[in-house]
Amino acid sequence: MSGDYKKFTPQSLARYMDHTQLKAQALRGDLEKLCGEAAAYHCKTVAVNPVQVGFCASLLKDLNVAQAADVLICATAGFPLGQNSIAIKAAEALEAIGNGAAEIDYVVNITELKEKNYAYVEQEMARMVELCRERGVLSKVIFENCYLSDGEKGELCRIALAVGPDFIKTSTGFGSGGAVLDDVRLMKGIVGDRIKVKAAGGIRSLDTALEMIEAGAGRIGTSAATVIVDELKERLRG
Repeated sequence: MSGDYKKFTPQSLARYMDHTQLKAQALRGDLEKLCGEAAAYHCKTVAVNPVQVGFCASLLKDLNVAQAADVLICATAGFPLGQNSIAIKAAEALEAIGNGAAEIDYVVNITELKEKNYAYVEQEMARMVELCRERGVLSKVIFENCYLSDGEKGELCRIALAVGPDFIKTSTGFGSGGAVLDDVRLMKGIVGDRIKVKAAGGIRSLDTALEMIEAGAGRIGTSAATVIVDELKERLRG
């Protein structure tokens, strides 16, 4: 059991959370539930696929007022494989921003990274970060660490330091593995305070979330945000 839970209130912990619904079979009712929970708990964002951004924006317009919340929308791009051209990823992000997204999580081209085509990876990252920055939108770069060596993770961190995204992120949650503490420590150890780290994939308990935050994560991506915050409420009561 983590001893640091007393540093948090339920609302302060919820502000770390990107409350996530990225399943292909998600229905409108699932998105209504997602947005309702995020507003009630005061999560930082709802994280959804691009086609759902407009619908969620319309929901949150009223829910944020009703709950005195300020939940934003995080949209994916090139998700979950990263195997789109730079132009397509950029177009996807721009459409999502136009529909109300305030944050973009895009997946790097892992093939080009493994081929050591670092110029391409940097060009892609620069394009995505630039279009977000120009529109006042946060940019997050998804590494998908389960497929990478520590050397490749380090190379991506160094490229990120040169380009300057707002966050680097461990995982999509759709790969062969999710967030790992050692990866969060490695990423944070390289980028320091210049770039924030988002941990995502398989984070479903309070203790796991707290461990990720203690390791350096500034944001948590999870479909279990309410479960995690409810665990904190219960522990504080105990």
